Amino acid sequence: MRVLKQRRMLGTLLLTIGLFGLLMFSNAFVGNARSGCGYFWGPSSGVRVTQCPLALETKPTSLDRAVDLAKQYVASLGNPDLDVKEVMEFELNFYFIVYEKSTGVGAFEMLIDPYGGRIRPEPGPNMMWNTKYGMMGRGMSGMMGGSPYRGAPTTNMPVTVEQAEKIAAEFLESYFSGATIEDPDTFYGYYTIHVLKEGKVYGMLSVNGYTGQVWYHDWHGTFVAMKELH
Repeated sequence: MRVLKQRRMLGTLLLTIGLFGLLMFSNAFVGNARSGCGYFWGPSSGVRVTQCPLALETKPTSLDRAVDLAKQYVASLGNPDLDVKEVMEFELNFYFIVYEKSTGVGAFEMLIDPYGGRIRPEPGPNMMWNTKYGMMGRGMSGMMGGSPYRGAPTTNMPVTVEQAEKIAAEFLESYFSGATIEDPDTFYGYYTIHVLKEGKVYGMLSVNGYTGQVWYHDWHGTFVAMKELH
């Protein structure tokens, strides 16, 4: 009997905690819904960013509005050395590059939800290979044992720009016949390269600056348009 009572008491306690948590979550959700704002962690460690997205619509926002959202996001980080380099519109999202004005080096890559305006870090190389602003720049390298990412973040990488271009071209010969590349954008730990077909942007890929590994960005969909800001 004692065991049964204890189980009932435990069950009641867990149910109470669960209902309390649901109530708190609901209140927070309503607050965000009313203000149109959401919270998320920016690429820099410990930076909490408030993003007030567009109201959900049945049609995507414009490229000009995406440019404004990208600029607002970078301004909210409070780092005067960062700015938006370019914004690209794809079928499934908007993509933009944030770069360092003092060095000209790419800092990180971000995505914008075309329907809600929410901004999040681009997955893949931006998070896993970025030795300064990505996961690798937030202490992950110490967990990797003999990781090649050890040391201060740098763009002086074993795989040079010229070698990255050659690796990208060889990759495209095997998987995207007739495709060509633009000049790479250099980031800390890797390069991102626009892929062209018949002279128009078709997609993009990244090349690891330490291993030469290729990572094709397959989450964008069809390219629509772009604006270069710097």
